[in-house]
Formats: sequence, C-alpha cells, structure tokens
Amino acid sequence: MKKIIYTIAIFVFIATSCTNGFEDLNTNPNAPVAVQPSLLLRQVIYDFGENMSYEGFVAGDLLAQHRTALDFNLFDRHDLKSPQLGGNPWPIFYTNLRDNEIILKQAQETAAFSVYEGPALILKAYMTAGLTDLFGDVPYFEAFNGIDGTVTPKYDLQEDIYLNENGILDNLDKGIAAIKAYTGSIPLEGDILYNGNLDSWIRFANSLKIKYLVRISGKVDVATQLQTVFTEGNYMKNNTENAVFDFTNSEPNSFRLAQLRVGDFNNFVLSETMEEILTDLNDARIETFFRPFSNSTSNEFNGLLNGIDASSTSVALSDYSLAGTIFREDTSTLDANFMTAWETNFLLAEAAEKGFITANAETLYNTGVTQAFEYWNTNLPATYLTVNANYNAVGKSPLEQIITQKWIASLINGYEGWTEYRRTGFPALKTISASLNNDLIPVRMPYPAEAASLNIENYKVAETATNGNSLDVKVWWNE
Repeated sequence: MKKIIYTIAIFVFIATSCTNGFEDLNTNPNAPVAVQPSLLLRQVIYDFGENMSYEGFVAGDLLAQHRTALDFNLFDRHDLKSPQLGGNPWPIFYTNLRDNEIILKQAQETAAFSVYEGPALILKAYMTAGLTDLFGDVPYFEAFNGIDGTVTPKYDLQEDIYLNENGILDNLDKGIAAIKAYTGSIPLEGDILYNGNLDSWIRFANSLKIKYLVRISGKVDVATQLQTVFTEGNYMKNNTENAVFDFTNSEPNSFRLAQLRVGDFNNFVLSETMEEILTDLNDARIETFFRPFSNSTSNEFNGLLNGIDASSTSVALSDYSLAGTIFREDTSTLDANFMTAWETNFLLAEAAEKGFITANAETLYNTGVTQAFEYWNTNLPATYLTVNANYNAVGKSPLEQIITQKWIASLINGYEGWTEYRRTGFPALKTISASLNNDLIPVRMPYPAEAASLNIENYKVAETATNGNSLDVKVWWNE
C-alpha cells in the first residue's frame, strides 16, 4: 500500500505544487504532467475489466469450480497464498482505485471535468465492493488521500466500507446525484462502457445498489431500500443496457487467453462440478463454454475433479473438455462483464423470494435465465424452464435454482460465482481432490505478501482479526 499511496502523492505534488514561473520554464509540452480524465477513464475501465476477466478465468473459475487446472495448480488446491497463473487481484484493485481517485479529484476540483464525477464515484463503489468482498477488512478511507493523508492507511471494517459516509452505498447515491445535477455541455469521453450516456450510468448504479443490498441482506434490513429501487424501475432491464465492453478477435484487445501460449490455455479444463450441473440441467451452454474431449466418440463432455495433486496424479488432456472457442479462437463475442440485466433480474428474483420486494419471483427468474442464454449467444431450449430448470423443480428450492443459474452465467466474471456460493451455499461445491486447506473450501482471499511488507503495523491488526490471515474466516456479510 505504501508504494501505491506514494504514487498518488508524487502525482499530486508534481501537478499542483509548482509556481507559475517555474512551470513556464520547465514544462515539456510533449510530456504533460497531468493526465486528461478521458484517458484515465478509458484506462481504468479497460485495465480493470481485462485483468479481472483474465483473473476470472484462471482463478475465479477455479474457486467457483467452473473449471480446474491440470498443472501449476496450487491455487486450485486452495493454497491461495501461492498464486501462480493468476490469483492475486489485490494490485488490480488498488492500481485502478488509485487512478480512479485522480479522475474523481479532477472532476471535483475543475469545473470543466465535472461530468466525470458521477461515473468515477460509481466505479469507486464497484471496485471497492469487489475488493472487500474478496478480502474482508481492507485499507480504504485513508488509502487515497495523497499528500494530505497517510502512506500507511489502517484496515477499515467491511461493515463501515459498505455503510458509512463515502462508502460503497453512499458513493452510489452520490454518483447518481452528481449525474442528475450535471447541467454542462461537455460530454463524458473515454467511456467504453456506455459511450458517454449518463442515463446508462444511473441504471448501472441502481443495479449495483440492488446487488450490494442483497449481498448484505443477512446483516442489514434492506427491504425498504430495495423496494424503492425496484418501484422506481430505473435499473438494467435488458442486455442492451449491460455494463460490458467487448473484446476483439485480434491483439491487442482480444481476451488474454487468446494471446498466451497454447500450453497456458490447455491447462484449464471443465470441472466435474460444472459438468454434472450442466448435464443434469441438459444445459445447451455446455457447448458454448467447453468443447467435447478429444477422446470422445460422440461429442461428449468430461470434467475433472478440482484440485488434483499434479506431482503424483497423471491425467491425459485428451480425456477432458477444454474451454470453448470463444475463449481463444474467436473472442469477439466475449465481454468484460461489470454488471448485466440477467444478474439484476436474478438478484431481484432472490429479493422477491425472500420477501424484500413485492414482485413475482418466478417471472424475474425466468427473465434472468432467458437473458443469460442470450448473453452467452446460446439458444434457450423450449423445455428448459419447464423441466429441470423449472423454478419449482422437485427436490430443489427456488433459491437454489436462482443462485445456480446465476453461478452458471457468471463464468469468468471475476470471482462472482465463488462469492455467491460463499453467501448462499449454492450450488453445492465438491471437496477437492488434494486439498491444501484441510478439505475446507476457502471463504475469503488472503492478504498478499505486499500488503504486509508495505504497511506492516496495520497489516498485523488485520492479520490478527483474520486468525493469522486465514482463508477460513468469513467476511462480515457472511458471518
């Protein structure tokens, strides 16, 4: 953290502390010391989306048991303190939160940039929620104050990060208010999510509000707030309103697994958990997400139990299903996913099922499933919602049906599938093959080594609060 905060401090010092005369003599017009918010906004959205999509494939999908790793798989065996091909999202969050804070300060201090305030507050809430949902208590309120703050910020309680002033929910409200208050004519540039459409940012913020209220609903009474957002109706309702940006089919903007050597791509195969769930549902998306295994005789799919000990277990790649062509040969239909209408409808279905809002939960669920198939460019079978994926399927609760469908559709979406499992217990994940965490499925990400080395005194407090930085200590909303 010290390194991150110094970066802000240095940037702010260079940009603001010189005299006018010194600037006139010593500023190189070809190497500006201030970055335009449009360039930073584009960078933040792309860098975060690209990095977390990659993380979602090589780490998040392992924790969620969407896929498993054949080798370099200490992470898949739940040694999360030894990231290999991925599994260390901490610097992704802090780098982009740092750069987003620069946008926010420019917007609040320079009238010409005020159009950026609302989107920057919404992005801050979004990235902060992702950070604290993975790690629990993290440096936040003191972490982005530049030369006016500290280079060793304390770890804030997750509850405070969600609920206090300038926290997640407050920043969503302030972001919406800032957009509604904006009366200028300068457009929002660098916006690769919505091409400058501010109304879309408000819908995005309201969908995030639904998401985070549902997420903390086990700890806080959220019914009134959820009903208000639902009644107002200004949230994502169809896939044309999704907060996503498309990858291309060629470098440099193709999905990263398409750019790496084939050995890295082939390290990840269909998990046994995912295979069983998709097969049980007769779910056509298995053909989109994965390929028939090479040794199959009739285009069959085969998954491997997560967490094998690669040093003592020999497996043949040809016996297991690789990821589908959309993740390598043709990534033009693949998105970096921030928030979608299908996720919003699943969240509202859950809220209705639990009595937080007055609505038809089954209708919302059916809409979410239909939109999820559409999002993944897969035709929805005519009987899918009336047979195995029926909201009231025998032997399965409506909540299990909702979360399972959300889990399926969340493939490569960061760590969302694992987070929803931690929150709800659905779908039932398996005890992995060769666990390095006492056969327990982790319930939080560990603080990385750099967190201790850069901010040792405050880290020690957080380490103690998590029983030695344990993977098995639940975050606040999950206690």
